[in-house]
Amino acid sequence: MATGRLGAVDLSATTYTACYTNATTNAVVSLTICNRTTSPVTIRLALSTTPTSPTNGEFIEYGAVIPANGVLERTGLVLSANQAISAYSSAASVSVVVYGIEA
Repeated sequence: MATGRLGAVDLSATTYTACYTNATTNAVVSLTICNRTTSPVTIRLALSTTPTSPTNGEFIEYGAVIPANGVLERTGLVLSANQAISAYSSAASVSVVVYGIEA
């Protein structure tokens, strides 16, 4: 059972990226998306079974704008086995850190 930081990625622009994949257990996680640029970015966030191509019904954020040097946080996300957190950004230099507990 893992606890603490479960994943950390630096997103590429306009590409869906798996930030954390929950392989065999349930997990309760929180995440922080940090815009390290001096311009606003638009992000998408999904709890998906296919992290590089989430379906429309899997998004929990779509078109959310994070201001320059800003942060978006989501807490209390519950994932079942074989679910992943997938993120997308309109620009590079955006970090995603996932932390929590696998049970």
